[in-house]
Amino acid sequence: MSVVRKNILTDATARDDYIQGVLALKQEKSGFTTQQLGVPGPAVPVHTYDLFVIWHCWTMMTPIPPNGNADDRNAAHAGPIFLPWHRVMLGLLEAKIQKVLDKPGFALPYWDWASDGDLGSPTSATIFTEDYLGGDGDPVSTGKFAFHPADPSTFTVRIESEPSGMPVQTDPLRGLRRSFATDWPALPTSDEVKSTLAYAPPNGSQPVARYDTLNFNVSSRGFRNLLEGWIPRDLLRPVHMHNQVHVWISGDMALSTSPNDPAFYLHHCNVDRIWEGWMNRFGRIYTPDMSFPANKFKGERIDDEIVSPLGTSALGTSATPGSVLDFSSVCTYDVLP
Repeated sequence: MSVVRKNILTDATARDDYIQGVLALKQEKSGFTTQQLGVPGPAVPVHTYDLFVIWHCWTMMTPIPPNGNADDRNAAHAGPIFLPWHRVMLGLLEAKIQKVLDKPGFALPYWDWASDGDLGSPTSATIFTEDYLGGDGDPVSTGKFAFHPADPSTFTVRIESEPSGMPVQTDPLRGLRRSFATDWPALPTSDEVKSTLAYAPPNGSQPVARYDTLNFNVSSRGFRNLLEGWIPRDLLRPVHMHNQVHVWISGDMALSTSPNDPAFYLHHCNVDRIWEGWMNRFGRIYTPDMSFPANKFKGERIDDEIVSPLGTSALGTSATPGSVLDFSSVCTYDVLP
């Protein structure tokens, strides 16, 4: 069934269900061990929520092309696959929460961070108050995701990334880390979202060129690169959209294991909403198509499978970028930008 994703600040039920679902998945055993998923250290059970953390981390270590360098494009970032890959991830987490709560009508809420950007990026924004995500700190000590060492049922970070980007077990176990506005002073604003939605690259008269352009990387001209935040220097844009939000929150959100922070999904749900608003305006288009050579683009072409250790049965069939351009059978949004 299709569900409607709503602003977390306007839907208390979605907020409460999201918090409850995240905490439940943090306690639920996935059936996998760290050893099976390539995480060094003793073989310990991996909880369902942490599967997503490991998946995101390893995907960032998977280069595109296969013989390339993960510092350039990887299987989820810095290229056209960025938006479809995260759409699949959101859909799978949504399905896991629906199941653990036994609420098939649950929809992931989104955080409209541009509204807080319009207010001057307040570190005391409602989203980071006691009833929502809690505040910042090392560890976060307020809200539902606060860490209490003596209570194993509290929110605990079990997997983190080492400097090379590889996932490792935290030792000792620790709480969530955030450091608002220390590495970047502001959030993107509504005007900057509108500018990103309207941008057309030079000589981009063809609709497909609005989405992404060669070489499909951090230097590309097009909507995907602007929304992701790898801004070409000659565009002289002072805002970095998706990337900027990660860095503004900082702490765990600045690492390859950023899904450790429940803010990650509210953030990416809003990124997905902006993408949906863009497609509603310009069409459900994607590039590269299958005519592009596999030795350079396999893993990000329109019919290449998006691989997940969680499986794709929650989405009905194996997911590809092309298969998730129209996601209305899974979810819609209450308001599009």
